[in-house]
Amino acid sequence: MKSFFNKLYRNQGVIYKVFLFVIATALIVYLFPKGGKFKYEFQKGKPWQHENLYAPFDFAIYKTEEEIESEKIQVRDNHVDYYSYQNDIVTEVYQDFEKSFSVYFKDTIPFYQRKRLKEEGLEMLDKIYANGVIFVQKEHDNGTIVYLIKNNEELTLTFGDFFELEELSPFISSQLRNTKDIAYLDIYYNLFFDIIRANVNYDENFTVKSLEEALNKIVETQGYVDRGKRIIAKGEVVEGENYAILNSLKKEYQSQLWNEQSYFWIVSGYTILVALALFMLLLFLKRYRKKIFENNTKVTFIFFNVVIMIFLTTLVVKYDAAYVYVVPLCILPLILKAFFDARLGLFTHVLTVLLLGFIVPNGFEYVFLQIIAGIVTIQTVSELYKRANLFISVGQITFIYVLAYFAFYIIHEGSVRNISWIMFGLFILNGLATLFAQPLIYIYEKIFGLVSDVSLLELSDTNSKLLKRLSDTAPGTFHHSLQVANLAEAAANEVGANAMLVRVGALYHDIGKMNNPTYFTENQTTNVNPHDELSPQESANIIIRHVIEGIEMARKANLPDRVIDFIRTHHGTTYVYYFYRKQKENEESFNDDDFRYPGPIPFSKETAILMMADSVEAASKSLKNPTYLVIDEFVEKIINKQIEVGQFLNANITFKEIEMVKKVLKQKLTNIYHLRVEYPE
Repeated sequence: MKSFFNKLYRNQGVIYKVFLFVIATALIVYLFPKGGKFKYEFQKGKPWQHENLYAPFDFAIYKTEEEIESEKIQVRDNHVDYYSYQNDIVTEVYQDFEKSFSVYFKDTIPFYQRKRLKEEGLEMLDKIYANGVIFVQKEHDNGTIVYLIKNNEELTLTFGDFFELEELSPFISSQLRNTKDIAYLDIYYNLFFDIIRANVNYDENFTVKSLEEALNKIVETQGYVDRGKRIIAKGEVVEGENYAILNSLKKEYQSQLWNEQSYFWIVSGYTILVALALFMLLLFLKRYRKKIFENNTKVTFIFFNVVIMIFLTTLVVKYDAAYVYVVPLCILPLILKAFFDARLGLFTHVLTVLLLGFIVPNGFEYVFLQIIAGIVTIQTVSELYKRANLFISVGQITFIYVLAYFAFYIIHEGSVRNISWIMFGLFILNGLATLFAQPLIYIYEKIFGLVSDVSLLELSDTNSKLLKRLSDTAPGTFHHSLQVANLAEAAANEVGANAMLVRVGALYHDIGKMNNPTYFTENQTTNVNPHDELSPQESANIIIRHVIEGIEMARKANLPDRVIDFIRTHHGTTYVYYFYRKQKENEESFNDDDFRYPGPIPFSKETAILMMADSVEAASKSLKNPTYLVIDEFVEKIINKQIEVGQFLNANITFKEIEMVKKVLKQKLTNIYHLRVEYPE
């Protein structure tokens, strides 16, 4: 049992990666659309590349979304509004007329005349309320057809058939013009003005309900295809009716395929494909990025970003697939390049886009656009810590999106007449969202403990707390670190290494000397050397200890591991040669390891460059009459010695690159020690 748990402990990294692989695969498959995949790929305007296709079953031909939307617009434009007739208001108006008539028409008027005036008033009320008095809520032309609901009956009228209060005076005038009672026009007007009330109102609820019923009656199909009928022949161009029939078959095929019986098999198929893609990612890491593969945090970070991008795209597709290009997918290669390298960023981006091809409509278009955009991202984004670079890169990415979409559109449609300019707006939104990469990098640094060039730029500030303390406590060491930083940065640029990382590593590589600054010659301002009072072994111990103490200081200051690696490896497993030789002169037999740095030896191109620059710069202080030939021999001797004792065996640096580093160091030292012309006094 104990051996079993020991075995588990030894393989915990592998177990974790298997667990991460399974979880990521399950999440991605869960996010995939619940539908089968049509087995034929086709594009509008392109020839049919497969064999003759015959209908496998009876199915309906579906209208396109544009056709359905056009019919909806037509229904809305032709829809008739509903108005309701309120009888209770009419009854109240007639009652008010009975009460108010005797007030307006006095008893002094003869009885027969008052009776005629009252009858004329009632006749006018009948005409006014024949179709009703409307309170205008919606503007219509008089000829606009409307429906009036009166006494539970639906009457078809024009808007001009309703009576409006503004028509009261001319109406009364026209009714009395040919009678003997024209003299009573003003009295009638005042009476009706007091009692007339609107009794016809716009019925919004009924109108909306009627419109919804009309919209629901729109048929989504426009014909049927019988089983066995030939749909399209090989080489025939996919367009017009053929394109509509193929889309209908694809829709019907996917809806029929996804049922309880085939559910398990389809999910299994998706699982195999997703697992295959993620396994390729792990295989790439194991084969070409072994250090990343061995770091579970970094592997988790990569898988997390892949799942997040698929999750965001799925959300947008479920909401409205038309907005799929708003998702800033180019953030993925951009971030991975910021933390790792361009090749890993592009490889991960391509695998993610291939998986998204199962989710988005027009998969080929989407995959092509996103892969091209990813390649542009990798090739254009450099030195992300410079703010202008990100804006320039985002502009280039947006331009590529627009250009590629434009090309696809003219291929499909054959013209630009009906091009959707909204898509260009979506690409601009995509570009703006890509700018979120900057704050996202900062968030990821805090969550996953990773280091980007932006953080390295902050660490390179010589006014930072740790470097300020180094300059105050050990000014000679600080000056040495600056010189090494300049040499190493120039060499890194020459061989294509991470120059910013090398510079930061050089600035911090000797911080351990702050504990005992006077024991290092660059900080000794007098002729007093404290090593004179110590044995060679004690002196060597103090010198060697600056590496371990530097690591401890860096950890307390929360420096990233990538920077601490430079402190750990800048002397590799070399000897403290001065005191080693001194001890050898005094005593033949002693433990060599007491005079050897603990290592490890450099394990990257950057740490190897720092070791060379540090050794050359430190030893160059001993040159008395430097000339080009002296410097050339001096640099060759030091670096060849490091190669001879195997200090670069674990670093991925070639002999050609080492020669390039030598060349840069020689040029820089020649410039530093160049003898000036002695000017006469």
